[in-house]
Amino acid sequence: MTSPVKAHRGSRKLAGLAQLLALGLLHLCFLGCSTRLAKGLSENSLVGFLKSGGTEPLLERVHRRPWRADLMILPYVEFDDETITIRNVRNCRYRSESDYDVRHYDLRFALSDVKTVDFIIVPFKETALLAHTMLSFGLADGRHFVVSVEARLEHDQDYSAVAGAGRRFPLTYIVADERDMILLRTLVRNVDVYLYPGRADPQQVQDLLVDMLARVNKLHKDPEYYDSLTNNCTTNLVDHVNQLRPGRVPVDWRVLLPGHSDRLAYELGLLEIQGTFEYARSQAQINPLAQAYADDPEFSKRIRRQ
Repeated sequence: MTSPVKAHRGSRKLAGLAQLLALGLLHLCFLGCSTRLAKGLSENSLVGFLKSGGTEPLLERVHRRPWRADLMILPYVEFDDETITIRNVRNCRYRSESDYDVRHYDLRFALSDVKTVDFIIVPFKETALLAHTMLSFGLADGRHFVVSVEARLEHDQDYSAVAGAGRRFPLTYIVADERDMILLRTLVRNVDVYLYPGRADPQQVQDLLVDMLARVNKLHKDPEYYDSLTNNCTTNLVDHVNQLRPGRVPVDWRVLLPGHSDRLAYELGLLEIQGTFEYARSQAQINPLAQAYADDPEFSKRIRRQ
């Protein structure tokens, strides 16, 4: 790679699988059967789809839509030899899902100070077959920041996997303070969060980060649509890993059903885990720690058991 630094049994599972199959069928409709789509959606929802992105060029939409406050300002990255500056790192303080203070800061560090990467998985409440995944990068001084691949939403939109399969939301890479990303889910949304240390040496972590940050910048010039099946949080993480080590993450159903992606990563030796996966997963659940240390200045250290 040319571095831009230098140049959840039973009915629930069946319900989740049915949801995925339905989503896949709907995805095919969006790709090539607009008349069938019109029969499957209400008139209002179809009109809403068309207004929100079905006919508007994506680049124009990205620049002038009424984005949600926490997704309005996007990060971008400056590479200067061995120094990286990430502009607009998000650092929201949440009182509820819709009531929060939006803050940003700039993060500057030497690439050599990037030492660790952790894999974070957030299973969906509706079905543990699905999940959001993201990566947290650790610096030598103990600071951590998260890179999360998400759908960019407007102020009156909520995320839906079905809508996400219909070229409705632009794709965005959020770079955020770890406290922001963890507390939004553990305190506000009250969903389980699992954090696993990645098995990678600093050079591999640095290469991975640079590849992801280069894509942050690329999306400014060449925006893409988020896709719930093919261009989402997990598929993009897999693409970045395989960009650096081709074939490291093979084709596997757990990429499409990322609620089990932590087991896949365990089986592939991508996680720094001792013992069985079941034991590791019990130790990786960080909700009690995040809640206990929400206001601790050393939040990132406290939520890690090691």
